[in-house]
Amino acid sequence: MACVVAGMLALFLVPGRLFVPVTFVATSVMMLAAYLVGAKGPRASLAAVLTGLGSAALLYAVFYGGNLAISTLGIPGLASSSETSVYSLIASPSNPLVLQVGVLAFDAAGYEAFFRGTLQARLERRLGLWAAPTVALLDAGIHIATLNPLWVATTFVADLTWGLTFHYGRDLSASLTSHFVWDLVIFVIRPIR
Repeated sequence: MACVVAGMLALFLVPGRLFVPVTFVATSVMMLAAYLVGAKGPRASLAAVLTGLGSAALLYAVFYGGNLAISTLGIPGLASSSETSVYSLIASPSNPLVLQVGVLAFDAAGYEAFFRGTLQARLERRLGLWAAPTVALLDAGIHIATLNPLWVATTFVADLTWGLTFHYGRDLSASLTSHFVWDLVIFVIRPIR
């Protein structure tokens, strides 16, 4: 767990030009940690993949509505421009499309293997459905290091969605599909600005 947290903190603290390589390292550490503790991999059933696609669409709609609300209400300290730096780290014109997709694939695989396939799967034995918000709070708590309240809040919402997708989809491929497809749409195909 300490290595995963250290890798995530490195993502938030390194200069922007190192974000992409450190993302590959941090998410590889997550996948390795999940493998070493014996997490089950995805089984990729059609039902789980369709659940993931539906979840990704729903999450995009939530973020779209959230962006409209933030823009309309003008809440101090929360501005959609706070997310611009996150978009620019991944979807920068200086990063070729294949690199952007690769980063997002590693991001989804690493986060889902560790946070859902390892942490949530283990916590569900004791907490049941409450494992999803517990893991979402943990990841959002780590994101406090960004000092970006919008990034913390959006991390909680996204993680809760993927946790519920994992729980109800009954397979890692549901949350993995949701995470990867949502990442592709929000960062590359149709960013919300």
